[in-house]
Amino acid sequence: MLKRQNPSTPEHRRDPAADGGALSMSHNDSRSFFSLSQLVLSAGRIKPSPALKHSKITYFEVEIVDVQSKKQICIVDKVPPASTLLDVKHKFQKACPQWYPSRVGLQLERNGPFLKDSVSIQSLAVSSIVTLYFTDLGQQVGWTTFFLTEYTGPLLIYLLFYIRLSTIYDQVESRKNFRHPVVHLACFCHCLHYIRHLLETLFVHKFSEGHTPLKNMIKGCAFYWGFTSWIAYYINHPRYTPPSFGHKQVSYAALAFLMCEAGNHFINVALAHQTNSGNRTCFPSPTYNPFTWLFLLVSCPNYTYEAGSWISFTVMTQTLPVGIFAFLMVIQMSLWAQKKHKLYLKRFYPEVRRKAAMIPIIF
Repeated sequence: MLKRQNPSTPEHRRDPAADGGALSMSHNDSRSFFSLSQLVLSAGRIKPSPALKHSKITYFEVEIVDVQSKKQICIVDKVPPASTLLDVKHKFQKACPQWYPSRVGLQLERNGPFLKDSVSIQSLAVSSIVTLYFTDLGQQVGWTTFFLTEYTGPLLIYLLFYIRLSTIYDQVESRKNFRHPVVHLACFCHCLHYIRHLLETLFVHKFSEGHTPLKNMIKGCAFYWGFTSWIAYYINHPRYTPPSFGHKQVSYAALAFLMCEAGNHFINVALAHQTNSGNRTCFPSPTYNPFTWLFLLVSCPNYTYEAGSWISFTVMTQTLPVGIFAFLMVIQMSLWAQKKHKLYLKRFYPEVRRKAAMIPIIF
């Protein structure tokens, strides 16, 4: 007889494929976890990121030695490599307050040139100790003060002679003698010349932060002030005689003087514009202004115009003191022009090699 199955009794059956799959997945998970554990253990401790190493700064020691006695004055320590010579001078002043920076002259060798304030200490160093030789340059003045003092004196001195002070000229003789028009014209031209110099010193020229010894300013003032007194005394004297060729000589000379003054001003403005714009790679070129066309012939046209002004003033007044002063000025400016011309040849050789220094063809 056949037995009928009881429907209430559940029949539990296992799928062999399902059992095998579960075992396989469990075995793979175990292997993956074991592999990950081995990887972590083999890697060891996690190392932190290396910290950035700070580079060590090498400081210099600057030994200041007297150039005459060769004795050590002081040592300026802990000087950074980027420091300039001016920084060293300021630190030197803290140790020796009587030596302010503009009075201190430093040399790398005893007979060598004075070093500029902009020179870096690192460029001078051969080792960690830098030896510099000290020279007292004497009391110093700034370039602006130098030129303002030098040019203000002639302006005021000439006016004192022009008004004919009783302490200088005889008042009776001054009232009797009539002033020739050239006397008034000479006063105007002389004042114009020095007023132009003063205004250009204040608003046109850009001087460096350097200084010059006080004795140089005294020499310059003695030269300009002394000659101005001599010139003004003769021109404003009651017995002054006008030029030989009269009105024509005075008119042509005055016109030449004014043209030279204008040319000198425009040249100085052109040179100042080149300096302010930072364009120092090429020689100044002439512009639409006719007064700048002299750049085509000479490298220092400002000296050419300055010499022309004093030669014209000599012809206009026809006096010996002005002639001697003009002669000395031409010599001095020709020397300055030659010195500048040599510097221009080094920097702008192709543009300057066919130019004269101050006077075309001659110099």
